[in-house]
Amino acid sequence: MQTVVSQTSPPKKSFLYDPKIRGIFYQVLLVAVVGYLFYMAATNAIENLQRAKIASGFGFLENTAGFDISQSLIPFSAAGSTYGDAFLVGLLNTLIVSAIGIFFTTILGFLIGIARLSKNWMVAKVAMVYVEALRNVPLLVQLLFWYIAVLGPLPQPRNSLEMGAGFFLNSRGFFMPRPVYAADAWAIPAMLAIGLVGAFVYRRRAKTRQEKTGRQSPVGLVTLGLVVGLPVVTWIVLTLAGANPIGFDLPKKGTFNLTGGMQILPEFVALLLGLTTYTAAFIAEVVRAGILAVSKGQTEAASSLGLKSGQTLRLVVIPQAMRVIIPPLTSQYLNLTKNSSLAVAIGYPDLVQVFMGTVLNQTGQAIEVVVITMGVYLTISLVTSAVMNIYNRRVAIVER
Repeated sequence: MQTVVSQTSPPKKSFLYDPKIRGIFYQVLLVAVVGYLFYMAATNAIENLQRAKIASGFGFLENTAGFDISQSLIPFSAAGSTYGDAFLVGLLNTLIVSAIGIFFTTILGFLIGIARLSKNWMVAKVAMVYVEALRNVPLLVQLLFWYIAVLGPLPQPRNSLEMGAGFFLNSRGFFMPRPVYAADAWAIPAMLAIGLVGAFVYRRRAKTRQEKTGRQSPVGLVTLGLVVGLPVVTWIVLTLAGANPIGFDLPKKGTFNLTGGMQILPEFVALLLGLTTYTAAFIAEVVRAGILAVSKGQTEAASSLGLKSGQTLRLVVIPQAMRVIIPPLTSQYLNLTKNSSLAVAIGYPDLVQVFMGTVLNQTGQAIEVVVITMGVYLTISLVTSAVMNIYNRRVAIVER
């Protein structure tokens, strides 16, 4: 007797037990809660501002500033410049000290990180003392040390320390020759741009040739000749032709002060020294960890091929260590940029000191000023991270 098995469809699950639907529901609920909180905060802030009769909006950026700024990369005056101009001045001052600080702290950090692994006992111990001393002392204390203890005792302008070639150092800063550009000076940056493009093309072709044939090209010397030599030769040729594209205004000693030249404020010098030496201590540890992450067999293999220790470090170890170094190195770059806001403690006119300090106090529009400042630092951090991530993808190991 044959038994018939009835085929019944599986019971339908309730949509409440569907993981996808539940995930979408919780995400929508979270967005709604966050949006409601922002709405309540904005409404409460607007009501409080209206009750206190405080103006809102960004129209204050067009009002006359009425104050001077000690360092400005763009024309700025108390009578003719606006709060928007003051914002640009503070932003540029922050960017310039951050860019220069990142450049010098990278070089110093790599040198100290490599020195910590030196076989020379004295070099390794000096590097260790540097790292342990600077990274364990608060940055604010170091900034005050550079500003008060190092730059403060410098002599007055009439007794400036002469360093030769038009360079002077005194309590008002570092004075150096100021370049004066003639009408033909455009040829030099044009040659620099051509040199950069030529160096890039040559490096690409040299890399392709090495991958195909194994032959190395003098990339470093050719790059140096194109990027540095081409503008220098152009300058010399124009000078010999009587054009004199770039001249220099040298500082001169006066009765009470120096006249002419270009002045670098002591606040800028102290901030740059503090940020560079402090961040370099952390970068040194990042570099040391990256080098130690490379297998010892790589060094032994390079030695067996006859490479010297310097060549092994430059051609074998560092390229492989970069994929470990780049992520934490990016964090140190971001920290340096954000730590530049401590410039307010020594009076350097950065974005925080100018915009969140003077402008906020004069206008009273705290919400707008704080939002703009936060947006600026967020944008700088995101751009820096994006650039470093692009470089990180280029140095990453590609599996074939």
